[in-house]
Amino acid sequence: MASDEIAGVSGVFDRVVVGSARDTIAALATPAGRGGIGVVRVSGPGVERVAHVILSRVPRPRVATYSVFCDAHGDAIDEGIALYFEAPNSYTGESVLELQGHGGPVLMRSLLSACLDAGARLAEPGEFTRRAYLAGRLDLAQAEAVADLIDAESREAARSALRSLRGEFSSAIEELAARVIELRALVEAMLDFPEEEVDGVHRDDASSRLNGIRAALSSVRATSRQGSLLRSGVQVVIVGRPNVGKSSLLNRLAGEDRAIVAATPGTTRDALRETIDIDGVPVNLVDTAGLRESHDEVEQLGIQRSWKELAKADVLLWVADATAGMDSEGEETLDRLPEATRRISVLNKADLLPVWPSPRREGEIYVSALTGVGLGELRVEILRAAGWVSGTQTVFSARERHLRAIARAQLHLDAAHGRLGEWEFFAEELRLAQVALGEITGEFTPDDLLGEIFGRFCIGK
Repeated sequence: MASDEIAGVSGVFDRVVVGSARDTIAALATPAGRGGIGVVRVSGPGVERVAHVILSRVPRPRVATYSVFCDAHGDAIDEGIALYFEAPNSYTGESVLELQGHGGPVLMRSLLSACLDAGARLAEPGEFTRRAYLAGRLDLAQAEAVADLIDAESREAARSALRSLRGEFSSAIEELAARVIELRALVEAMLDFPEEEVDGVHRDDASSRLNGIRAALSSVRATSRQGSLLRSGVQVVIVGRPNVGKSSLLNRLAGEDRAIVAATPGTTRDALRETIDIDGVPVNLVDTAGLRESHDEVEQLGIQRSWKELAKADVLLWVADATAGMDSEGEETLDRLPEATRRISVLNKADLLPVWPSPRREGEIYVSALTGVGLGELRVEILRAAGWVSGTQTVFSARERHLRAIARAQLHLDAAHGRLGEWEFFAEELRLAQVALGEITGEFTPDDLLGEIFGRFCIGK
């Protein structure tokens, strides 16, 4: 094992080389449409040339400068504020020019076209942030947090993304990786001197260090799961027989009439989606067609789509009529639901019973979609079933790829625990754990994955 691999510095020099010679890029940094202000961002080695064309000069670095924006023919397009950031003191690590003008669509298109005529090319999605990553301004987890912050659907989701952007998630991963590297170095030293007998003290030290790393990784994994829920939301599919009040339940949870409610069975023909906020956690509700045998062609299509939605659910709300109980067809349908998915039995129309009943088993809740009684308890149960722990303070914005990498690292550390004394295999499992952790921050990341990640960003960021 080479010393630079242990130190975890592989790939740094490649980033510098890749980032040293690129095209100059330009894009709108504000959303399309009318607004008080619109921003065009330019980055790359040709920024000064673009500034001379548009502004007839290069502004002083980091000073807001009033300017008239002109095209390549010297005709005025707009007037506004120009900000120049000289390399490497910018978001991308390159020279950057931001032109803040009036936010009219025609003006913004004209200003962007003038930048392109001056030698820039249109930026690809996420290219500014990708350049920041390649220049070492951000690691990969921080770069992804930029998109997560923009896409946050709740205040808590935005807070968790900001923590990751500030490097809290990366620091936790890097600390774990450093501990793995330290243990690897110890084991490699033992392998380099095979004539020295490895006594019980060394074995116990390696075991103690490994157990400490495993415990710390489990803690980070639990926190990351919470962040994943905040980022992607909880997929909750409302399912049941026709006319049990599924659509009424969706309307009550959403706080508005989103679904058509009628006494006629089979009213819902397609999946209806609504996102709500429960204690800061985005919850994506999906109302589905009632599950039953039907000869109606359109209803059959709706039922087929219901089964597809069930396969993607984090939590299933099985809704039944509290006054009617379960018939044989309902029991059969319930048995066909995915067993691995968390399930909550919601007994609706409980307000029609003589006495409000108590749940007979765990995961069973009586509600009234008409009056709203029981829905507070249902909201709490949805988060509990999804794995959300209320009151968690330090939550990182985590993606599915982060969770998979952490899970792989944990598997390799568990495997290393089973290889104590077999030091060659022990060291290899540690190496694989380090690689898995390095994928999160971008230390070991293939280019095709980078393309997939940054390709999902908006243009101009």
